[in-house]
Parts: sequence; C-alpha cells; structure tokens
Amino acid sequence: MQTHELVAHAAHPPLAVRRVEARVLSLTDNWVRVRWRIDGPSKLVLPAFAGRGRADGLWKTTCFELFMMEKDGTNSYSEFNLSPSERWAAYDFTEYREGMSERPFPREPDCTMRTGTAMAIFDASLPRSQMPEPPASIGLSAVIEEEGGVKSYWAISHHKEQPDFHDPACFRGSLARTRAA
Repeated sequence: MQTHELVAHAAHPPLAVRRVEARVLSLTDNWVRVRWRIDGPSKLVLPAFAGRGRADGLWKTTCFELFMMEKDGTNSYSEFNLSPSERWAAYDFTEYREGMSERPFPREPDCTMRTGTAMAIFDASLPRSQMPEPPASIGLSAVIEEEGGVKSYWAISHHKEQPDFHDPACFRGSLARTRAA
C-alpha cells in the first residue's frame, strides 16, 4: 500500500543502523499489516521473548509504533506499541498527549521479528475490528536500541528538538476508507 522512509532524530543518531523503512502492507476487513525493515542490524539489541500480552514502557528498548488519527475533525488519536518480545500496548488519547486511556484490544496482535546480517524485519498484524476507522492520518515510528544502550528514534518526520512521536505533524501517512479483500 505505502512505504515510508523513516528518519533518525538528529539528537539521537544510531550506531550501525543505516536505514529504517516502514510499510503498510495491507488493510483488509480483518487485519492491518505493517512491516518495519532495519538495514544495518549488527549492533541491534532486542528485548527478550516474553510471549503475547499487554505491557507498558515498551519504548524503553527496541519497539515499533503505529499512530492513527481519524479524519473526523477531532484531535483524538490512538497509539499502538509493538515489541519483538511479542508484548504490545494500545492507547487512546483525547488530545495531544492528553486523556490517555488503554484501548480495548481483546484479540492480541501477531508480531514476528526476523534478523539477518544485512537487515532485520519486524511484521505486525493488528485486528482490524479493534482499530480506528479510516480515513485516518498515520504516524509510523521506531525506537531502535543498539549495543551500549544507544537509542535512536525514527519517524516519518521530526519537528521538535527532542523526539516526539505524538506530535500531530509526524502523522504524515494515511489510510483510506476503501478496504482491500
């Protein structure tokens, strides 16, 4: 559907990672499928496998994030954090960083991490019925931890001195109402 070249925040450069790309693979009646590709994963640090389950603080290490803001005239949006550990989180906000609540998400996302010498791939499939309704603006981002605790923050765009994936200006992607079968 669409591919976004993510940009590392200038205040937090990576060690070995050369590039991060995020792609919405498909939007069907049942699933939203998203893929992140990391080029240069030689120093990548991944959280230990923990099995599926909701968890907070996933952004403290390597984590992949999807933000969705329905084009309904409000400033409300949803955040989905997805970890290579298979842990996940889903939140709703009424305004920019305000009114945070856990988003009901009874069917857990499917997450898969594959690493090689030249690249690493993280795939996530989120149950469509539990997601905001398109049309929506989206933000795709990643926190990448590398050896020595070095963290880089990747997003479609950055507009502040420090990384802020919640910044509505980062929601540069879009999902259309039309669903593919």
